[in-house]
Amino acid sequence: MGSAVAPEPLLLRDGRPAVAGWSLDPAMRHLNHGSFGAVPLAAQREQQRLREEMERSPVVWFPALPGRVAAARSRIAEFLRVPAEFTALVPNASAGASAVYGSLPPRDGGEVLVTDHGYGAVSMGAARLARRWNGRLRTAHVPLGAGPEEAAAAVLDRVGERTSLIVLDRITSATARYLPVDLIGRAARERGIPLLVDAAHVPGLDEDPLAGADCDAWVGNLHKFGCAPRGTAALVARGELRHALYPLIDSWGGEDPFPERFDSQGTLDATGPLAAPAALDFVAEQWGWAEARRYMAELADYAEELIGGAMTAATGEPARADVGMPVNALRLVALPAGLGRTRLEADALRDRLAAEFGVEAAFTSFDGTGYFRLSTHVYNTPADYEYFAERCVPLLADWARGRRD
Repeated sequence: MGSAVAPEPLLLRDGRPAVAGWSLDPAMRHLNHGSFGAVPLAAQREQQRLREEMERSPVVWFPALPGRVAAARSRIAEFLRVPAEFTALVPNASAGASAVYGSLPPRDGGEVLVTDHGYGAVSMGAARLARRWNGRLRTAHVPLGAGPEEAAAAVLDRVGERTSLIVLDRITSATARYLPVDLIGRAARERGIPLLVDAAHVPGLDEDPLAGADCDAWVGNLHKFGCAPRGTAALVARGELRHALYPLIDSWGGEDPFPERFDSQGTLDATGPLAAPAALDFVAEQWGWAEARRYMAELADYAEELIGGAMTAATGEPARADVGMPVNALRLVALPAGLGRTRLEADALRDRLAAEFGVEAAFTSFDGTGYFRLSTHVYNTPADYEYFAERCVPLLADWARGRRD
């Protein structure tokens, strides 16, 4: 018998279930907040109000837009606990990484170091940067079960004389674990190597998102656990590198200093970032972010134990994933042998489960093993994961047996 206890589901202040604050399809089970987020109705309505204002008078809207973006940027920076003057807004974490890649000075023969836990798009951008430098991409293997010191050593052991940039996840997408950006950041600073931290999942999950992150640039999505409209992310740069950072689109703010030059992006629809404070305020007013994080972590404890036990019982295979630095709202459960061994196979499981059984779930792979990646949010309940354990785990076990037969 496990020790995790199902937490009481959260309610809105008016007594309705928390999910009533979202427009999620009630015919689906939404168990994958971590991939694309979910925008609460309060933020959707604010974004629609802003869009209507934009369309009523575009010639008034767009000249005034940089000032409004700056105000939203200040609110977002406050949520991240960093000064607004170090914070730029970008469409997503990958766009922030691309802005860093495009702004770094040429380093002939320079190498870029990533880990095998890195997000595919960001690592591909790092590889392109290395090619532009006539260098190469180095990849550090970090064991899934590695603790902070072992993980830091695995990365730093791959640093060479030509290492010119380290790209490191704070929370990894495929493996739902932290990486020790504090330890690696200090070592990188001592060696004079710039560090870019991909913190796509961090805002909303960590109370102080940049605590201990001694890095040159940091990127994080507000649309994931922060629940902001899509197209809302932050690029934080606190050192000298910020003076060299430019947005991907050259616009009329190009001669402004950082971060103001990111506030002006022509005719892009900026209503997402402008409505982001409404999403942050919604969670804060309904439950408070500390209570939201507590609930997400307790629900993840329960779901991990429940589904892991069900998977082991259904397959006879150990389903517990040995994750060295686990995340409060993101967890892994190993899939039966033969399922989800590659990214494409894992994505196929996601698509099939959604299309045939109405369950939105995340499946990932690492080092040839497939995993169910559970991610919780305030609108999820223990019943969501009990349904998955009862209905979906036997399906996955059957699919695995069919693949082997």
